[in-house]
Amino acid sequence: RPLHLGPPSRAGHNRWSKVKNVKGPRDAARSRLFQRLSLMLRTAAREGGPDPALNAQLANVVEQCRAKNMPKASIEAAIHGAERSAAAAARLLYEARGPGGSALLLEVLTDNPRRSQHDVRLILTRHGGMIAEGARHGFEQKGVVRVGPRDLQGHPVSLEAALEAALEAGAQDVCPDEEEEEEEEPALKFICETSALRNVREHLEASGLRLLSAAIEYLPRDRVTLPEGTQEQAERLLQALGNCPDIVRLYHNIQ
Repeated sequence: RPLHLGPPSRAGHNRWSKVKNVKGPRDAARSRLFQRLSLMLRTAAREGGPDPALNAQLANVVEQCRAKNMPKASIEAAIHGAERSAAAAARLLYEARGPGGSALLLEVLTDNPRRSQHDVRLILTRHGGMIAEGARHGFEQKGVVRVGPRDLQGHPVSLEAALEAALEAGAQDVCPDEEEEEEEEPALKFICETSALRNVREHLEASGLRLLSAAIEYLPRDRVTLPEGTQEQAERLLQALGNCPDIVRLYHNIQ
């Protein structure tokens, strides 16, 4: 399969996802982010053990925490807190439709599924969306590895160098990604088959790139352009969903 250098990502976590930072205090948004990451840490530790060296899922979440500048003490407290947690969190995937016929997938991690379902439905209803089976067919699962715009030595990573690294690692595509809001420059997103995720991650890490995350994600098969008059409504919906503490991943197919 030919490898191509893709345009800046418009899937799942693009400029739309940044709307949530336009309004409201930044520290409140950061608090919600750390709350999500803490729950992800506890869940990963419960499922695979508290040692990141023996638990790939936990190691990946720890990388995400570090990329978001979560304090080391908070990371360790969340991992140790997994043993004291009374119940394991449930992983849920909600399919939904948004304004203009857009499709949404919501990954939820919660210790109270009934409450989370109520909150998600309420947000969708208030902003022109609804739970809708079948939305998942518009997405496909891919392995996604994100790396920082600068390598471990602090040198900028050019797209040419990223393309070469992708070829060596076995990735299918690489493109700038605007999800990482903590970065002054866009991060780089490497896309691969789900079965190749571990191999791609290890190759990129060995090449000296700074890993931010590595996970299986849902990418849209096609993107939709919203009709006039629905863009602001879609922005408000994505902002509200982004503020929901139980939603750990939000995917959509909005152009």
